[in-house]
Amino acid sequence: MLSPFDRADLRRVLGTFPTGVTVVTARRPDGQRLGVTANSFTSVSMDPPLVLWNLALSSPNLATFQYCRHFAINVLAGDQAAICQQFATPSADKFDGVATIDGIDGVPLIEGAATQFECRTATSHPAGDHLILIGQIVRYRSQQAAPLLFCEGRLQAYPRHLGETRTVG
Repeated sequence: MLSPFDRADLRRVLGTFPTGVTVVTARRPDGQRLGVTANSFTSVSMDPPLVLWNLALSSPNLATFQYCRHFAINVLAGDQAAICQQFATPSADKFDGVATIDGIDGVPLIEGAATQFECRTATSHPAGDHLILIGQIVRYRSQQAAPLLFCEGRLQAYPRHLGETRTVG
């Protein structure tokens, strides 16, 4: 379908809305770790606790994320801009030099992330040139870290009063 909008201009205008920055991670059936930078993360429902994110249909990781049992959404902290860039750039091992721990099903959780959501894959829906992936939160951890933000093509830390570190679930 042809759009009446100039794609570059529309992308620029949409970029005026500040978003958090996440790295979504999973494991392939062969054990290989996968991760992609995404700023399309949002909450969907509190009962049940659902979140979503979007992945391009052209992504080489589409099948893994679409059919995995579990995935994690790592909300990056303000000092993790390099990790954001690393997972947004094609490379043989995006996890090179990134400290992780294993979550549910061995899904990698990025150490130092502001928040980590471990999710069971609930459903997915095609939408234009992306797939909407919905997960039910099984467990989450949050720590004293200001999140990384993306707005108008720039990454920056969000200055805020830091609360308590907590793990739930």
